[in-house]
Amino acid sequence: MTKNECALLAENTAKVVVGKQRAMELLTVALIAEGHVLLEDVPGLGKTLMAKSLARSIDGSFRRIQFTPDLLPADITGFSVYDQKSGDFVFHPGPIMCNVLLADEINRTIPRTQSSLLESMGEFQVTVDGRTLQLPRPFFVIATQNPIEMDGTFPLPEAQLDRFLMRIDLGYPSRDEEILILERFQQDDPLESLEPVIDPERITRLQEQRSRITISSPVREYIADLVAATRSHGKVRFGVSPRGAIGIMRAAQALALLRGREFVLPDDVKELAGPVLEHRIILRHDERTRGATAAAVLGEVLGSVPVPVPV
Repeated sequence: MTKNECALLAENTAKVVVGKQRAMELLTVALIAEGHVLLEDVPGLGKTLMAKSLARSIDGSFRRIQFTPDLLPADITGFSVYDQKSGDFVFHPGPIMCNVLLADEINRTIPRTQSSLLESMGEFQVTVDGRTLQLPRPFFVIATQNPIEMDGTFPLPEAQLDRFLMRIDLGYPSRDEEILILERFQQDDPLESLEPVIDPERITRLQEQRSRITISSPVREYIADLVAATRSHGKVRFGVSPRGAIGIMRAAQALALLRGREFVLPDDVKELAGPVLEHRIILRHDERTRGATAAAVLGEVLGSVPVPVPV
């Protein structure tokens, strides 16, 4: 992605979303890296608005699923219905057949339904009634999770959290941003007039271009050392998986592409370590009770692993 395309995409989403430039950049990085994102924050901060703005900006199809305890896997992937005229079963695709899928409040549905997303997120396909169907490309899942009101919810298991390339916290807007939000939404919804600035085919080509971004041996070794340090840390029960190592490599490639470079810097890896690696670190129970956090452990790891010096 050229700098102009990047700036254009950011400028376009900023017409609707106020003060979330960093979050929108991370969403774009995840999209180009062919990953998926878990947005975790309190209600009303614009998670749905961000997903819709991104989908419109790339001219992609958008579907939103409100996850509830009675939602079934077929409600997501689709189902077959018997047609009496033809005597055959006719497949009705579910909302997963889209470019951008918003899985809203994913922790409010049962694990069986949560797991129905696993195949699609990892392999970009779904299997229904023995039939395997390819998903549209690009395919991007943005799931939201409400960290409050946990009664009656089903927390995502670690194996499913590992499927998300990033976990992003949005945070409250500043006073000036809040005033701008009030001005912008006083009369009309700016999302209704938002026009696309890029198309899905171009996003797919950018994903292919991302895979060709150069990663030097020292940077690959740096990623391996970071991952190994999370596994050997005294407060950690389970460290970052190989999937996490591949994820931060691809995310760093996407970030380099977005910033107009043909190579990855160690600073790209450090910048993305929080959203990509933090949710993959599982602390020991006794350390959690003492107040230890994955963010603090990751900070210690980043401070202890030597950063390679460019030559």
